[in-house]
Amino acid sequence: MRRGHLIVIAGPSGVGKGSLVARLLARDPERLVRSVSATTRPPRVLEVDGVDYHFVDEAGFDRLVADDALLEWAEVFHGRRYGTPRASADDHLEAGRDVVLEIDVQGAAQVKQRAPEALLVLLAPPSLEDLEARLRGRGTEDDASIAERLEAAERELQQASWFDHVVVNDELERATDEVAAIIERFRTL
Repeated sequence: MRRGHLIVIAGPSGVGKGSLVARLLARDPERLVRSVSATTRPPRVLEVDGVDYHFVDEAGFDRLVADDALLEWAEVFHGRRYGTPRASADDHLEAGRDVVLEIDVQGAAQVKQRAPEALLVLLAPPSLEDLEARLRGRGTEDDASIAERLEAAERELQQASWFDHVVVNDELERATDEVAAIIERFRTL
């Protein structure tokens, strides 16, 4: 059995990573699995522990870091931390499934360092104005948080050169088609 591939879909908050990854998984449920991240932030409405995220407290996250149990992790906004549990990803890879990590650019840099064989795709917005509209449309952020996320997005997009591919999410179905084609080519290498 072939070992699975590690696939990173990274990009700024609000760019549509979750929507794109959901579509990828629906298209190829036999070969693709989404890694479930651990986070210290509280669950949003309708989020389920172990499905959307592994919700842990600060002490629990500290233990994951100390035990080197995370493939990558980052402190993102307002002191909230996110990370990819290593054991779950390894289990899926060993079983021959491709593991999709839906993470930020900071986490993608760690994956590139720890797993240089991984495929790294940066999902970019058509413009920062479009990204701002998406963030406002979610209705989960106040003006200060949106400004902070837009500043972070500018910094993240400046790092596009070290990604394997950059895909502009101007239209979700088209962007999903492009990422699916990139993954299919990567599997044949």
